[in-house]
Amino acid sequence: SEIFEPKRIIVTGGAGFIGSNFVHWVVDNQPDVHVVVLDALTYAGNLDNLAGIPEERMTFVHGDICDEALLEEIVPGVDAIVHFAAESHNDNSIADPEPFVRTNVHGTFRLLEAARKHDVRFHHISTDEVYGDLALDDPARFTEETPTAEQPVQLHQASSDMLVRAWFRTYGVRVTISNCSNNYGPRQHIEKFIPRQITNVLTGIRPKLYGDGLNVRDWIHTEDHSSAVWAILTKGRLGETYLIGADGEKNNIDVLHAILEGMGKSADDFDWVKDRPGHDRRYAIDPELRSELGWEPKRTDFAEGLKATIAWYRDNPGWWQGAKEAVEAKYAKQGQ
Repeated sequence: SEIFEPKRIIVTGGAGFIGSNFVHWVVDNQPDVHVVVLDALTYAGNLDNLAGIPEERMTFVHGDICDEALLEEIVPGVDAIVHFAAESHNDNSIADPEPFVRTNVHGTFRLLEAARKHDVRFHHISTDEVYGDLALDDPARFTEETPTAEQPVQLHQASSDMLVRAWFRTYGVRVTISNCSNNYGPRQHIEKFIPRQITNVLTGIRPKLYGDGLNVRDWIHTEDHSSAVWAILTKGRLGETYLIGADGEKNNIDVLHAILEGMGKSADDFDWVKDRPGHDRRYAIDPELRSELGWEPKRTDFAEGLKATIAWYRDNPGWWQGAKEAVEAKYAKQGQ
């Protein structure tokens, strides 16, 4: 199929962790592309994530993906919308599902309608969490045939995936979807597992490990995720769902040991804490987009990627220090 060559794209949630890394990747690797970042700057979005991007390459719009009038202003004239904006924190979705339904379902609906009206290509970023979790001893990995799970956050995310498929089938909106495994790398919110442990060590707090430490995640460096999304946007088949993974399955205790080792600490220098409610056991992705789109992950040496990530947090204390106290207070309240 012919290659799609967008020149102006909207990136929703482009001030968040994965979205901002994608924006940096596009600016660094696609010199002809102008990026319009649309972000509501909720707790996950941070303008500092876009620092250093020249203004001739990026326009920042502070706004809500549910704002129909705003979309009418910014969507005409763009070639594609790459939709990262989502509420995705499991614990928060259990405590208060409403913002999840609003952002993940209503927000996606509004964007699809704008894409339909202005004939704009639409790439939807989803997650492997829509498939629930796998047993630790299950030899299987997720494929796009895996049935959807039934926890609140997963249902909202799966609902947005279903909307995207429906707008393709019913209205012919030019869509692609990707479900990705766990990202790591710079600019990740310090409530998340890897940056929380790194910043704990940097601030002299003993790292904390949930449950038995055997929960498995399929890790991918956020640069590899970005290059995969670009491959799907430009070469993917319309209506298709692609699973992005880099064969990075590791359990949490091994990841924590690697962080401690990478920071010159002893492997047992951490505390066990009670497990999260409904904590998913294992995620793993069957990455079939390699053969079809010729995409390959480059950052497959996890120890190397982790070293670079540790260095980023060490070199950018101003980025995370302000939030550290509140994050740890919140976890302490949950006994974690």
